[in-house]
Amino acid sequence: MSKRRMFDIDFPSGEDETPVPAGTDAPEAKPARRGPMASAISENAEALRQRQQAEAAIQQENTALAEEYVRLKKQGLIVDALPLDQIRSEKLTRDRSASRDPELDELKESIRAIGLSNPIRVEQVEGGYELVQGFRRLSAFRELFEETGDAAYAKIPAGLLPKGEGLDALYRRMVDENLVRRDISFAEMAALAVNYAADPGTDCDSVEEAVARLYASAGRQKRAYIRHFAVLLGAVGERLKFPEAIPRALGLDLEKKLVSDSGQSARLRSRLAAAMATTAEAELEVLRGFLKEAAPKPSRERAGAAEKVKTTFRLSVPAGTVRCSATKGRLELRSERDYSSIDRARLEKALAAFLAALDE
Repeated sequence: MSKRRMFDIDFPSGEDETPVPAGTDAPEAKPARRGPMASAISENAEALRQRQQAEAAIQQENTALAEEYVRLKKQGLIVDALPLDQIRSEKLTRDRSASRDPELDELKESIRAIGLSNPIRVEQVEGGYELVQGFRRLSAFRELFEETGDAAYAKIPAGLLPKGEGLDALYRRMVDENLVRRDISFAEMAALAVNYAADPGTDCDSVEEAVARLYASAGRQKRAYIRHFAVLLGAVGERLKFPEAIPRALGLDLEKKLVSDSGQSARLRSRLAAAMATTAEAELEVLRGFLKEAAPKPSRERAGAAEKVKTTFRLSVPAGTVRCSATKGRLELRSERDYSSIDRARLEKALAAFLAALDE
């Protein structure tokens, strides 16, 4: 009879009793396995977090770019090529003579050779743009486009100024740019001051105030010259065809002669009308000839009165400058103000107070 063999069978317990070879680390515990839904939720949350971070970074960059754009635009440093037909020059009275600039051809040649080095400045308005600085440059581009038809001159580089800048600030931008130019004449600057004072949108009461506002960057002497030329233009300006050609010394001498005798203005206007000058030089010859003419001899009565003049002076008041001359039995006040527009009762009261103050 054969013998049965007996085998010991060891059943595994709840613990992993896998033998580990000597000198090795125990195996790491395997992470619990997540279901498909949990994995999808976790991945979506991570993607959303990354997207929010990217959007925040983009928003921050856009804000910085917008602030930089506004800063540059305030300085007129944002430049774009604008069609010529979208640019108007109606809002501001230009400080350039209406006659064609003889040096415009030189500017056109420069633009042909190297392009426009200094963009014009415009303000964006409804339906287009309003010119602030660069009247000569715009004129040169328009002539070049008319002459050549080249599309390169159909648009002009322009710095965009922010909307809503005050009229005074826009005038100052235009004026200050031209103050550094040597070819802007005293007559042109004076004409601008006269037109500025007459513009209802500027709230300016006199030419003196206009000169003070517009040419605040100019020296005191230069402002005085501009005021003298304004007086000259007021006396005979409508008869002058080439006022921008009048040299400073000639203009000052003419103004002095006209102020000394009110009748001289009419005589100069008659000379200019009779001459019908067609060139600047011809008109200057008329002005120089008039300056050399001796003033008509006054009658004995007027000569005696002139000899008795004791006091002449100028008085600056809020309404402008008043020229005063006092003689025996006569007091004369002259200014740009229209005294006939003042109510008679108010004028009488003011004069009575004035005379009473003299007797105190």
